Amino acid sequence: MFPIRDNVPTRHFPVVTVALIVVNALVYFLYQLPDLQASVDQLAYHPCEVERSCPVVGENWPVTVLTSMFMHADLLHLGGNMLFLWIFGNNVEDAMGRLRYLVFYLLAGAAATAAQTVVTLETADAAGTAVANLGASGAVSGVLGAYFLLFPRARVLTAFLIVVLFFLREVPAFLFLGIYFLFQAWEANFQLRNPPQGGGVAVFAHVGGIAFGLLAVFLFRRRGRPRPAS
Repeated sequence: MFPIRDNVPTRHFPVVTVALIVVNALVYFLYQLPDLQASVDQLAYHPCEVERSCPVVGENWPVTVLTSMFMHADLLHLGGNMLFLWIFGNNVEDAMGRLRYLVFYLLAGAAATAAQTVVTLETADAAGTAVANLGASGAVSGVLGAYFLLFPRARVLTAFLIVVLFFLREVPAFLFLGIYFLFQAWEANFQLRNPPQGGGVAVFAHVGGIAFGLLAVFLFRRRGRPRPAS
């Protein structure tokens, strides 16, 4: 299942959310696509660099913690993250204000990277710790955690694909996001039991981002927020 739109109106144009989407798209199409592997080597994040168990490939990790949030492995990776950011991010931006939302987004991405790094360095072998981490999903997961608490009664138009059947249905935001959170927790538990050694989805970045969003949202929210449309 994937979201199409929600029913929460915004009071202001989501400048920061749109800017984040544009920057992610420009980085992928203008910087990464001409030489995908070289771009990953240069600006993606490698957990092993934190404990200096591998040579620095491109920029050092304090830089790549930031730059890796704006990089993606392929077009599907980019499109999925930007879809979730557009649907849920515009309302969170409205609730926080532009500057606080931007700070929140970047901190969520950093928290997500930290969570993934701790688990990777504890569970993966040398090859696993050298796998590049990249993508906006950790920061976007922080946005989803914030939305879950800010707009639990919102409704999300959701597309369901079951075998060959495709249909649309509005579901409560707390249900849609709750299923997403539970799936990430299940994936995290599976990866703890079966650590991936050759790369894969950085699911602990998702978990770290969600946790940050749930815990920090009310530190960033301003008074008053848009309500779901009737």
